[in-house]
Amino acid sequence: MGTSEKPGYEKVAFSPAEIDKRTAEQKAIDDWLPITSSRNAKWWYAAFHNVTAMVGAGVLSLPSAMASLGWGPGVVILVLSWVITLYTLWQMVEMHEMVPGKRFDRYHELGQHAFGEKLGLWIVVPQQLICEVGVDIVYMVTGGKSLQKIHDLVCHKKNCKSIKTTYFIMIFGSVHFVLSHLPNFNSISGISLAAAIMSLSYSTIAWVASVDKRVHEQNQKDVDYGYAASTTAGTVFNFLNALGDVAFAYAGHNVVLEIQATIPSTPEKPSKGPMWRGVLVAYLVVALCYFPVALVGYWVFGNTVDDNILISLNKPTWLIITANMFVVIHVIGSYQLYAMPVFDMIETVMVKKLRFKPSWVLRFVVRNIYVAFTMFVGITFPFFGSLLGFFGGFAFAPTTYFLPCIIWLALYKPRKFSLSWITNWICIILGFLLMILSPIGGLRSIILNAKTYGFYS
Repeated sequence: MGTSEKPGYEKVAFSPAEIDKRTAEQKAIDDWLPITSSRNAKWWYAAFHNVTAMVGAGVLSLPSAMASLGWGPGVVILVLSWVITLYTLWQMVEMHEMVPGKRFDRYHELGQHAFGEKLGLWIVVPQQLICEVGVDIVYMVTGGKSLQKIHDLVCHKKNCKSIKTTYFIMIFGSVHFVLSHLPNFNSISGISLAAAIMSLSYSTIAWVASVDKRVHEQNQKDVDYGYAASTTAGTVFNFLNALGDVAFAYAGHNVVLEIQATIPSTPEKPSKGPMWRGVLVAYLVVALCYFPVALVGYWVFGNTVDDNILISLNKPTWLIITANMFVVIHVIGSYQLYAMPVFDMIETVMVKKLRFKPSWVLRFVVRNIYVAFTMFVGITFPFFGSLLGFFGGFAFAPTTYFLPCIIWLALYKPRKFSLSWITNWICIILGFLLMILSPIGGLRSIILNAKTYGFYS
């Protein structure tokens, strides 16, 4: 990836006593908080945590995004996003311990180091919260709708009574009233591993079943690869919304420092080594999931593909039921992965600012309220998936595509027009364009859906 320019950050060997200057009370609080309480993770934990964070509901909407982007722009945007986000993720892994003897365990701590205590907090925390809480609400809806799809497929020939989406979201949400009480990142490792395996499994099912459908049912001439919108304005808005869908698919940066915080680190063996190994494996899995699903899904269905590729596939029934079950298991793990940093933020404020005593009662109340809130919003706005485009551009683009580059330029100050300087500015410009343009398409999609969708349906 190249060498970093680090004036003012010379490598110095510190003894543990010199490094750790926290008081006994601070240590006790850090040992209780979800992000810093356990630091014994291995590199493969980082691999499947990153897969679980990255490959989620977004992958199933990629064929639909391709239909709005078209073959040429779609392939270029997919590949560019993969390369840019891998580069910015590498930057974050490098910056985790850029100051000798200090670890930036949370995204906002790195932001505060770059921009100052207050400004850094205001730049990072709102965007990170929008991303993490937004993803959890989307996953509430995704989990509920996947359960509903399973029910509908099983009951297709039995004429079962239809059940509202609301009840399925409540069933899915009830799981999190239990799982949310696991204390820290490492305690959800088993769930995260299962989720990572599920994501690779349902992605594979999605593109293999699509190929099977094309071979056995469709003629090449039946597929239309033109833009579906009948007007130029509709085509442009759909294109912009699809940009947000792609941005949403690369959302793992919002939890990457928190994942790295769980890996042990010493001056001789910093955490960035095992973390980077885990990230590379994760990105290989991401490529194996994203590119086949996006390209094969669009190749098979053209511009008639649904927002969720699994909805376009109804046969063989048992396979689609299995895939939807895998989606449910995966979004259970992803929900927990994105919820953990939110729990950490809330519990940090409660304990450090409001001086509450760290206890299981505090954790029980805080986490149950959070799960209830995300479930309520998911039930109230079951078209929340339409917000992918809006949130994808508005919040995910900065934290994923260009905020790491701005922090890198601010802290390392690479020489003007050097490779590092040019690369970072290219990422910043592309990310900024994404942030400005994609919410426009997303907002239009929200307005159109809100007109036709029933609340509490």
